[in-house]
Amino acid sequence: MSENRKVVLITGASGGLGQALIKTFVAENWQVIAALRSPIQSQTNVHPLKMDVTLAADVECAFGETARLFGRLDALVNNAGLTLDAPLTQMSDEQWDQVLDVSLRGAFRCSKAAARQMIRQRDGHIINISSLGARRGPRGQANYAAAKAGVVGLTQSLAKELGSRNVRVNAIFPGVMPTNMTAHLSAGELSAFADANALGRINSIEEVARFIVFLTSTQNISGQVFQLDSRIAPWT
Repeated sequence: MSENRKVVLITGASGGLGQALIKTFVAENWQVIAALRSPIQSQTNVHPLKMDVTLAADVECAFGETARLFGRLDALVNNAGLTLDAPLTQMSDEQWDQVLDVSLRGAFRCSKAAARQMIRQRDGHIINISSLGARRGPRGQANYAAAKAGVVGLTQSLAKELGSRNVRVNAIFPGVMPTNMTAHLSAGELSAFADANALGRINSIEEVARFIVFLTSTQNISGQVFQLDSRIAPWT
């Protein structure tokens, strides 16, 4: 690894945003650790690691391997997420637990492992992918909204805990994007999401990826939540 090449670990790396993040970080000369449940072929500056964020042993092993291979970790993007939608009265305990285990507990596990390395370095950036649903609580998504609201709380608590060690922690509301998570939406539903935006369109995964890579380059921003589409949220 080049001395000047920074290292980022991305969870949920096989999804649409994960792939866009890999491409954008590589273009900016980062060494990318692509953490995902199913192996992918390695490529220049991309090191795939099998990791299920719901398994503590997997997380510890992946971060240990990252430290062994590269000796540092400059950024973590907690991108792994899951939706299992249902009205509350029809939602099973399993649907609730699975969504929180991936989206919230997974972010906790990975942030904890990353923080150990970043505290030693006295430098690093953790970026958590949340959702505007954390604030608006969509119908039929009580589990997802609760998980993503928890991610915001986690972000702000960690920003306060780690700030004295120069570790920044921020959250992203990426907006609706054309990914596997939205592939089931009808044309009418996608149109309604677009209409809810002041610009009349949904977001692009490439623009979200570019913003996240930019954010990792900042030194004085922490504990913030960035909404990346053009839906206008009320002040209160």
